[in-house]
Amino acid sequence: MKTILITGALGGIGNILCKTFTKEGWEVIGMDVRVENGQAPFCKYAFNTDLHQFVQEEVYRAEQLKKITAVLPNGLDALINNAAVQRLNHFDDIPLSEWQETFNVNLTGPMLLSQGLLNLLEQKQGSIINISSIHQQLTKRRFVAYATSKSALVGLTKAMAVDLQGRIRVNCISPAAVETDMLKAGFDNNEEALSELKRLHPSQSIGAPEEVAKCALFLTSEEVKFLNGANLQLDGGISSVLNDIRS
Repeated sequence: MKTILITGALGGIGNILCKTFTKEGWEVIGMDVRVENGQAPFCKYAFNTDLHQFVQEEVYRAEQLKKITAVLPNGLDALINNAAVQRLNHFDDIPLSEWQETFNVNLTGPMLLSQGLLNLLEQKQGSIINISSIHQQLTKRRFVAYATSKSALVGLTKAMAVDLQGRIRVNCISPAAVETDMLKAGFDNNEEALSELKRLHPSQSIGAPEEVAKCALFLTSEEVKFLNGANLQLDGGISSVLNDIRS
């Protein structure tokens, strides 16, 4: 049986990632700061892990890695770095603490977790999938910290793929708007606004968490070993749109 570790397991995308891989017969290990009593849907094991603290405290990081490796005696087939925070602020108002938290969770956390589990991934010639965002390429006001961290995550993906050549594969998925509770809350559950958002995409739709999960499942396949250092833009074509005042 193949084994995968998924961070942000209780989020809108994370939960569907766990569900999809479980249905495909994988043993799923979940990590999320909100895990209680070691339980999370669709996960055989679940760990309450704060990636911000994981980065800041070496002792805490060592303890968490010890717990994870204890349930992986036969190695790890895949790691999905999905957990993220999104703190919105205009550039001149960003506090250092907010900037550091964003990078700790969205960038340094994935780096350190990948580093800590590298030997287990190598045992299975496994792969790492980083979940970035359309904001790595296209962004909007107040997303300064988030967009910068996601751009850096794509850069980390490519650099890791090159540096770890022949050992494991590293790829990335950059979704645009995905229909999660978080997205809906951001629009105050305004259906008219969500409909307008759909019309902005050439696909005339926004993404579903299941589509992200299917892309991740594809990237873990042994049949696509030549796919390495890639950034799959699951964005409904919006990255190809050029707005014009006459259109």
